[in-house]
Amino acid sequence: MTLTELLNNEIILDTEAKDFIELQLASDLDIRIYPNSISQYEKNTFFIGKQNEVKYLFIVSGLPSDKTADAFEGIDINAGENKSIIKRCSLNCNNAASIQKIFPFTNPVLLGLSNSFGFGDRIGFANSAHLRSLSGSGFKPVLAQQSIRELTRTGRVPADVMSAAVWAVFQEGYKDGFGADADHLKTTADIDLMISNGFTMFTFDPGEHVINEADVLPIDTLTQKIKSLPWESLNDDFDSMLKRYEHISFNLGEGFEIVPLKEEILRATLKYGGAIAHINNLYKHIIKNHSNKPFEVEVSVDETESVTTPFEHFFIASELYRLGVKIISLAPRFIGEFEKGIDYKGDIEIFKEEYLKHVKVAEYFGSYKISLHSGSDKFTVYKAIGSLKRGYTHVKTAGTSYLEALRVVAAVNPEVFREILDFSRELYLVEKETYHVSADINKVSESKQYNNEELLDLFNQDDARQVLHVTFGKVLTIKDDSGKYIFKDKIYNCLIDNENVHYNFIIKHFKRHLEPFN
Repeated sequence: MTLTELLNNEIILDTEAKDFIELQLASDLDIRIYPNSISQYEKNTFFIGKQNEVKYLFIVSGLPSDKTADAFEGIDINAGENKSIIKRCSLNCNNAASIQKIFPFTNPVLLGLSNSFGFGDRIGFANSAHLRSLSGSGFKPVLAQQSIRELTRTGRVPADVMSAAVWAVFQEGYKDGFGADADHLKTTADIDLMISNGFTMFTFDPGEHVINEADVLPIDTLTQKIKSLPWESLNDDFDSMLKRYEHISFNLGEGFEIVPLKEEILRATLKYGGAIAHINNLYKHIIKNHSNKPFEVEVSVDETESVTTPFEHFFIASELYRLGVKIISLAPRFIGEFEKGIDYKGDIEIFKEEYLKHVKVAEYFGSYKISLHSGSDKFTVYKAIGSLKRGYTHVKTAGTSYLEALRVVAAVNPEVFREILDFSRELYLVEKETYHVSADINKVSESKQYNNEELLDLFNQDDARQVLHVTFGKVLTIKDDSGKYIFKDKIYNCLIDNENVHYNFIIKHFKRHLEPFN
């Protein structure tokens, strides 16, 4: 294709048949264009392409006097045709912010009650493939998804996460709307940081305010401790709260009633009272300080020590409703085990029964999504939920995309993967402490015990998946004595050089996640 054909829109895009369109310029300036990225703005043509295997944004101005490209950091290159000038720009954070001002579809939106899927990407190269995996699923993507803990462990900043999502959306020409989830927020400072970087979904994590011992305390101790709850922040008092639930039958339909005993009410009040107050404070902070910004809120209570009962879910939702806290999704602690990076452990029929109860609680309060945290690789759960054809769902994943990146490394550069495996084995017992995992390190051997084919088989082995999963932070940030990354650059270069392999792995893996819901 020539530049004239591009500018005159004289091409027919056959994106199923072509990964790239070759733009033939002078001498060695040929560009391989991602066809879905070609976008017009006034007299300017924008596209993402590869030049000498490096990915850039290119801007071709139709008029010499046009100043649109001035907003972008880059250099002018002579196209050698019609005296046209092409500006070549790095895919950095500043240029991502500029592209968002021109093309509205590159800005995150509120997804509301649409079924949604969180594609956390700790490296930043997978979102284009995530979008491709969505085809035919009916799910909306949440692309920019990262927690403060993940940012800290990977050495990234919120702008890096948003930028990666923006460039993926632009590269794929995806115009159906994507979400941006500031995950596991605990403080107002966290909120301010993420909202200033364009995030639109805020997952509140009140785990530090949950009193897990409320499940087992004697009644007299329970009653005494309840007095010290932050009743002012709850805009409430104990007697009023008790009257709202005691001796009352809540009919949730289809024969499902919640009739809480006084002991249940007391335990739920102490267990979650402080957490509800904290959620209320975070929510009111957004209302007071960021009312001009679009936002939606998820509440996460999935990291408690015990399963969230239907009444506890009801209690949390009811109190938030009373306080005017509007939520789009809630993540309970489900029955069974939702460990990192592997399938569900437990009786799936019991899970299905309990999940339906949680859906009915959500419907009672006007509907919100039930959110699955640690949602990676829970294939039996997806099938169970899909069979219900009921309620709204959000699935949150992150670590599984990191594992697919390592699968690429194992496939094309096994020696580097061997180093990563041995490094991860050494760190597992320390790094696992903040994650819900059960891997037996003795079932994951040193890399020298495996041939190259067996290395790939490790990604089908639960123990190995979890050993690799929880050590991502150290793998991506460890440096040698000279300050050079030991693994990060090797992983990045491997993914860049083998983009097609990486995309194919991601697409196959996530279609396996999404198809059971259909």
